[in-house]
Amino acid sequence: MAEAVGPDPQYDVFADEFLDHARDGLYNAHYDRPACLELLGDVAGLSVLDVACGPGLYAEELVARGAQVRGLDISPRMVELARERVPDAEFCVHDIAKRLDWLPDDSVDLVLFALAIEYVDDRISALRELRRVLRPGGALVLSRQHPTGDWIRQGGNYFDVRVIEEVWSRGWRLRYWLAPLEHTCEELREAGFLIERLVEPRPTAQAAGIDLQTYEKLSREPTGFIAIRALPDPRR
Repeated sequence: MAEAVGPDPQYDVFADEFLDHARDGLYNAHYDRPACLELLGDVAGLSVLDVACGPGLYAEELVARGAQVRGLDISPRMVELARERVPDAEFCVHDIAKRLDWLPDDSVDLVLFALAIEYVDDRISALRELRRVLRPGGALVLSRQHPTGDWIRQGGNYFDVRVIEEVWSRGWRLRYWLAPLEHTCEELREAGFLIERLVEPRPTAQAAGIDLQTYEKLSREPTGFIAIRALPDPRR
C-alpha cells in the first residue's frame, strides 16, 4: 500500500450511518466528546474552528455553550448534516491539507481537531496552518486514537509510522496513519505548539449502561483515545 491516505472523503459514503452511531454511542458521546469539551474549557463568547467537524455533534454542543463556531470537513455529506443540525454555525467543505485561505491570521480563539489527524498525510503543514489562524493566547484541542491501542490491535513495530487499512465493525473500510505518541508530540512541536495537557480519557459513568464490557475495558486499558491541549509557542 502507498504511504499516503490521500484526499478521498472516506466518511462520505457512510456519513448518515456515522451520525446515528456517534450521536449517542459510547466512544463518541461518552468518551471523546466529554474529554475534548473539558479541554476546551469555557467557550462562551469565543470563536471556535471545528476541523473535521463531521455531522456537527461537537459544534452543536459548542454553540449551546455560547461559542461562535465555524466548521469544515472534507465530506460534502458531513457538511450537509452539520448545517441541518446546527443552523447557528457556519460550515464549509474543505480539505485540511489545503490552506485555510478564507481565514486570516490570528482570527480564532480555539481550534478543535477531533479524531481526524490520522487521516492527514502532511500533518505538520496542517498543524502550522491551524497555528497561523489561532489568536495569541488561543489553544488547539486535538484527539486521536491511542497509539498503544493501535499497536496492540495491529502488531508490528510500535515506532513505525505507516498507513494501514482496516474494516471496522460496521463494515466501514478506512485508511489512516499509525504513529507512536512521540511522533504526534514532535509534529506539534514542529508546527509551533507547546503541549499544555495530555489526557487519557476514561468513559463517563453513563457509558456503563450502554456497554458495560467496553466501559470496563476503557477504564483500565489504553485502547481508546488520547486528547491533547496545545498552545501556540510564543517563541516561534
